[in-house]
Amino acid sequence: MAVETELRIEAVVRGLLPETAFRDEYAEPAFLADRMEHFQTPGISMAVIDDFEIDWARGFGLCEREERGQVTDETMFQAGSISESIFAMAIMRTVQEEKLDLDTDVNEYLSSWKVPANGDWQPRITLRQLLSHTAGTTVRGFPGYLRKDDLPTAVQILDGRHPSNTPPVRVNAIPGTQFRYSAGGTTIAQQVLVDVLCNPLLIIMAELVLNALDMKHSTYEQPVSGPWANSAMAHTWKGRPLSGGCRIFPETAAMGLWSTPSDIARAAIKLARSLRGRSNLGLSAEAANEMLSPHVEEHAGLGFSLSGKGENARFERRGRTEGFVARLTMYGALGKGAVIMVNSDRGAEIAGEIERAIARAYEWPGYFPEDKEAEVAPELLDEYVGEYAAEPGPRFIVAKKDGVLFLETAGQAPIRLHAESDRKFFMKSVNADVTFAKSNEGRVTGLTLLQDAKEIVAKKKI
Repeated sequence: MAVETELRIEAVVRGLLPETAFRDEYAEPAFLADRMEHFQTPGISMAVIDDFEIDWARGFGLCEREERGQVTDETMFQAGSISESIFAMAIMRTVQEEKLDLDTDVNEYLSSWKVPANGDWQPRITLRQLLSHTAGTTVRGFPGYLRKDDLPTAVQILDGRHPSNTPPVRVNAIPGTQFRYSAGGTTIAQQVLVDVLCNPLLIIMAELVLNALDMKHSTYEQPVSGPWANSAMAHTWKGRPLSGGCRIFPETAAMGLWSTPSDIARAAIKLARSLRGRSNLGLSAEAANEMLSPHVEEHAGLGFSLSGKGENARFERRGRTEGFVARLTMYGALGKGAVIMVNSDRGAEIAGEIERAIARAYEWPGYFPEDKEAEVAPELLDEYVGEYAAEPGPRFIVAKKDGVLFLETAGQAPIRLHAESDRKFFMKSVNADVTFAKSNEGRVTGLTLLQDAKEIVAKKKI
């Protein structure tokens, strides 16, 4: 391995960035081993992507806390919702082969089950909506099953019939109007693919994606058996091994993938290369762009979440099952990214710290917010000065001093407002944003304070 790569690995494992109580501020860099102990996390595996190649992949810690099996780069973890991202590639290949259409009512494809009517209204939902989570379907996630449990079929899951442990999947919002995550919707898409191709999903996924991408350490088998059984085990509160080793997910497309960071990284690389028509995934550039373009909301791709703009655009996915966490981030244009998989319920926290360390070591552009304020005309700042009151609620005073706005409330010292845009400001001293409202005539009418995901709306006093 090149000396430069070894130095980068050292920078990552010695440079985890723990969060603080303040937005976009991090504690001193920490060692991976120390943070694994802090989060009572037995094992971690990661793969780092640079210039459209896996730069390195490595495992750390144990497959199971009470046994001494070491995690390697070939150790499989449950991928959670990343399962859906890989499944979406199979849907897109089938669309490209003209066996499916993204905008056709799925009831035209379904033979073993139908999306039911709500009274006298028959919902019309499409694969585009199901993959972008804009179909208005219910059942956000699935808890999984124990090894001793009877497993339901996909149709039993969709109808919420015994032995399913979740409610029926139904459409209870207007399709195509908003994003709302629904693993239940992905299960509808699963049944579409099974009904059209007349094969179990396990075989379909192997033929359309896993074999094509050389994902040798990946399977949608539930439960895993044979050579796949040598995998990481789930750990819950305080690093305790989960009884039975893991949950089982017959909701295969939504939650059923077992994989490694290297295999998922290969899929991400192939999809990124497909954007330029340079991949053997079997997806055209047009199909890849369809997957990684916004649908209804800016962050909603087909099978992926989207963030960033231009060359900084990233496709992402977070996965979670009981005792496992997985995280994928990929820059489609730049070929940079990482996949992190953890066998601990506290994996989301440490995975975030690891990803920040990778982002810093590999200089991911646009990943860390720039400490740069927008320029706002002085006369516009003057318009925001005044008294604002919420009914009921607190009173705010916005004042200007030395060309800078400050907000006062509840007898506190003034807090500086930093401009993000002409109307939106943020406060570094506390985790809060202030957005000013204007009338159609351009007069400032009020402000909205957003903190801890709660909005306080105050009107400006005249």
